[in-house]
Amino acid sequence: MTDHVPAGPALSAPPPTCPADPGAVALGGLGFQQAPARLYQELRLAHGPVAPVLLDGGVPAWLVLGYRELHYVTSHDELFARDSRRWNQWENIPADWPLLPFVGYQPSVLFTEGAEHRRRSGVISDALAEVDQFELKRQCEEVADRLINAFAGRGRADLMAAYAHRLPLLAAIWMCGLPESQTADMVRDLIASLDAAEGDDPVAAYLRVQQRVQALLEQKRAVPGPDVTSRMLAHPARLADPEIVQDLITVIAAAQQPTANWIGNALRLMLTDDRFAVTLSGGRGSVGQALNEVLWEDTPTQNFVGRWATRDTRLGGRQIRQGDCVLLGLAAANTDPEVRPDGPAGVGGNSAHVSFSHGEHRCPYPAPELAEAIAGTAVEVLLDRLPDVELSVPPRELVWRPSIWMRGLEALPVHFTSAHAG
Repeated sequence: MTDHVPAGPALSAPPPTCPADPGAVALGGLGFQQAPARLYQELRLAHGPVAPVLLDGGVPAWLVLGYRELHYVTSHDELFARDSRRWNQWENIPADWPLLPFVGYQPSVLFTEGAEHRRRSGVISDALAEVDQFELKRQCEEVADRLINAFAGRGRADLMAAYAHRLPLLAAIWMCGLPESQTADMVRDLIASLDAAEGDDPVAAYLRVQQRVQALLEQKRAVPGPDVTSRMLAHPARLADPEIVQDLITVIAAAQQPTANWIGNALRLMLTDDRFAVTLSGGRGSVGQALNEVLWEDTPTQNFVGRWATRDTRLGGRQIRQGDCVLLGLAAANTDPEVRPDGPAGVGGNSAHVSFSHGEHRCPYPAPELAEAIAGTAVEVLLDRLPDVELSVPPRELVWRPSIWMRGLEALPVHFTSAHAG
């Protein structure tokens, strides 16, 4: 999944030129996985808005915890750029480093800069802007009903595996215009490449995804349709096929896991918080509030790799060296007491969170609106179809996935009154 990534010997300790100091904290372990908010608070108290941290293998980086500091980083691409080939640690990175799929340079829109980034992201934005949101919601309702029908008669389900992970992926594939006859194979390979289970080969699955997307381009070039792929092919920017393939995969991947976790985290909130439980039989009036609160308190993308300093500079009282890696602490910034002194009570209808990042490299318009349409429809349909749905385990027994990057549940087991397929 990565291209031309320099490799080096495994690290036993940070090199002498790294920004790590004796107080640097290793990002990982059960604390970060299960209760990251408390650890972000401790990091902020110990280090201020920018903390020295260690990635896998002791690789040094900076974690931006402050809301204002994160806004500064994402607003100044001339200081904190996106092309990871700038990193001053490549000679220390082993070929099997676990974060290479996220950090290794790829020829996708994610790693472009300046005019090239505006060209590539502009094509994506223009193609997404023509998605009919009413039609998208209708499609999501059909998909939601179909998925619920598969488990409604059993009276119990894992809503993550059977519902939340699948619905946004099916919606994204529909937006891209993949024929229904090819959907099952694409879903299988995308899940294996993005969220590999034991026995899966994510690299082989990703190569099959590339081949399927390339075949989709050829189909849409011959017979265009009202879909994202056809619009990207016809765009006056005239992207090359390899660029469109990479960027379509980026769009689908960005729509799947973050939106799936948004759905799962919102359902968890509504099934465990008394403020929402009283309205579960109707549900609709509280769904928007739950979705917004999740973005502030349990945002699906917790941390993002990253930015790389283009020159020596200072940030949050820290000396950042040219080539240093800067991680965007989206979850920490959202809970920064400097801008949210009232905590959760101050969220309300406020949408000034940074869950979709900020600046030129933020999630391109109108992707957040489309993700909200998908997530909102998923939650509403489930609560309408299964009004007495309840957790099958105590809330404290729900397990978060072992990731410092994404915030999502391993499983969301529920039970409900068995129902016939709708």
